[in-house]
Amino acid sequence: MKLAYFDCPSGAAGDMILGALVDAGCPLERLRSGLAGLDVRGFELTASEVRRAGFRGVKIDVGLEPRGHPPRRLPDILALIEKSRLSPWVKEQGSRIFRRLAEAEGRAHGQPPHEVELHDVGAVDAIVDVLGSCIGLEALAIGAVHVSPFPVGRGTAPGPHGPIPVPAPATLELLKGAPVFDNGIPGELVTPTGAAILSTLAEGMGGLPPMRLQAVGLGAGARELPIPNLLRLLVGESDAPLGDEAVESLAIVETTLDDMNPQLFEPLMERLLEAGAVDVYLTPVIMKRSRPGVVLTVSCPPDMTSTLTDLIFQETTTLGIRWREQRRIRLARELRRLSTSHGPVTFKVARRGGRVVQVSPEFEEVRRLARERGLPVRDLLEQLRQDGWAAFRDSP
Repeated sequence: MKLAYFDCPSGAAGDMILGALVDAGCPLERLRSGLAGLDVRGFELTASEVRRAGFRGVKIDVGLEPRGHPPRRLPDILALIEKSRLSPWVKEQGSRIFRRLAEAEGRAHGQPPHEVELHDVGAVDAIVDVLGSCIGLEALAIGAVHVSPFPVGRGTAPGPHGPIPVPAPATLELLKGAPVFDNGIPGELVTPTGAAILSTLAEGMGGLPPMRLQAVGLGAGARELPIPNLLRLLVGESDAPLGDEAVESLAIVETTLDDMNPQLFEPLMERLLEAGAVDVYLTPVIMKRSRPGVVLTVSCPPDMTSTLTDLIFQETTTLGIRWREQRRIRLARELRRLSTSHGPVTFKVARRGGRVVQVSPEFEEVRRLARERGLPVRDLLEQLRQDGWAAFRDSP
């Protein structure tokens, strides 16, 4: 499985992430062509090599036309993503990132997420940063993202309504559960957009995971700092056999409900997944006095237990929540774009002990292709599975 490790000694911002991805091997034209699938006009993406404290890096700029761009709220951005020609994976991850941004801004300003005027994060350059980062990770066939601790800066930074403390309130919300530290440098080092992208996509935070290093990318920030203002991206292959490193601890958080409106379960499950749950499911049960009920089960990293417990208390009628720890074995996996009889399709490839044990097409792409070609989803799914195995054997 191919890993991406974002090392953030001087912080993280959306343009720095894009610069690191381009420097690590994602063609700039791939970003441009992918973003062309959005119904957003009036911007130009450029890349240039710059120096920061004597070291080189790639600086990405989003040039905007002087004409005004419409203000956007979360529903506007989600609709823009859904109507785009982006891949299903990019759509899903981009939507997750923007939902977390809106929730963080909403908590900071005391407003519901869908009502927040997203200011910087709703602007064209942030849409480009978020979706461009997802496009870049997909282009590099990254199977898992890991991130170093975040240096959060200090002092104040300009905001839409005047100076705001650093780290920005929304940034702090987004970095809950992440390792942070003060490197002594004043100013905003981690932007809300950068925090949202990395904290949403990261499967691990902390030290560098074991990998065979293949590429290094350096994304440059806009300012000169006492240290090189560069975000480092290390890309490598993890081919360790399944063992202790793939055995994970999970917290299982549960509650039983018998007096809750069933309409509320769908938004509850969405919020839990967006907040960091690994899985959420419902089980019908018969409770005391023969009353029908539902067991809500949430699996999550152990350090997310408190956050998700608070969310369950807020969003349900429960008066008590129980939890326990379990272990799970997680197969190494990666996303691969494979040739099929219906054109290129994204597949999830899973390995055990270095051997491929599963090649599955991304279901949203199967549904889209079936709709476009007027084919039964079941038949197309089976055909693509066969094509995927054949293509994978021909192209290891």
